[in-house]
Amino acid sequence: MERMEVRNRRFAAIWRYKYLYLMLIPGLLYIILFHYLPMAGLAMAFQDFKLVKGIFGSPFIGLANFQYLLSSDMFQRAFRNTVVISAYKILFGFPIPIMLALFVNEIRVSAFKRTVQTIFYLPHFLSWIVMFGLVFNFVKEMGPVNYLIRALGGKTVFFLSDTRYFRSVVVISDIWKEMGWNAIIYLAALTGVPQELYESAAIDGASRFKCLLRISLPCIRPTIIIMFLLRIGGILNAGFEQIFALYNSGVFSVGDIIDTYVFRIGLQDVKFGVSAAAGMFKSVIACIMVVATNKMMGRFDQETLF
Repeated sequence: MERMEVRNRRFAAIWRYKYLYLMLIPGLLYIILFHYLPMAGLAMAFQDFKLVKGIFGSPFIGLANFQYLLSSDMFQRAFRNTVVISAYKILFGFPIPIMLALFVNEIRVSAFKRTVQTIFYLPHFLSWIVMFGLVFNFVKEMGPVNYLIRALGGKTVFFLSDTRYFRSVVVISDIWKEMGWNAIIYLAALTGVPQELYESAAIDGASRFKCLLRISLPCIRPTIIIMFLLRIGGILNAGFEQIFALYNSGVFSVGDIIDTYVFRIGLQDVKFGVSAAAGMFKSVIACIMVVATNKMMGRFDQETLF
């Protein structure tokens, strides 16, 4: 009898919010079709996969693909480059959207605020091929960056073909493209800060800068922690589209990442099993990083991902 009552209450709750549940269906279908069903392809990581034989006909070879990866100098170099580039993006790129959101939130003139937001959001909607054209024109031999360097008495720098500067170009261009879009989440969190806190602080004589440090930042701290954990989980995603558009043979030693390595070995060398093993390797490392970072953050703060 109790079970039937519980079941009826659940059905009543679902029926009450039926339109919200209907809105979930497209998202759920997308996740199932493009995230869960393709997981069957992980079997390729343990096979000598042949395209004509498919997953069910290719021979099982155990961990041979993983042994090949871990013993490959090219994969080790790609893994090292991936971690370094991603670490640079987190170190320099993670705080900037937070600072941008705090800056935009302090703008009081609505028209100017919308203009600033639009200017910073716009690069996100450009493809990396378009961004490559912009970056190339900025840093080319006769571009404005080199013109300024020569005007200050320096020598021309070939940023996209010099291993000393390539990673810097990657990190700066990524920050430029994504900082406005990433700031949206923090701006949304800032809208939930009670205005009474600011009014009370103003009565007590606090400056706007002190309000920012004492009210705005602490109130969005849970959002910052969650976003940081997600960034750590994606530390092996250094950005295939960006690297593929920007790099060349001259900077392979510092620019080749796991995704570009998988692209070459999977499509050019037709080693689908090895490329699947590399993808699985990335997923396992990402899961370990999220769990470890979440546990570490939990020691210092109660706000964690799970």
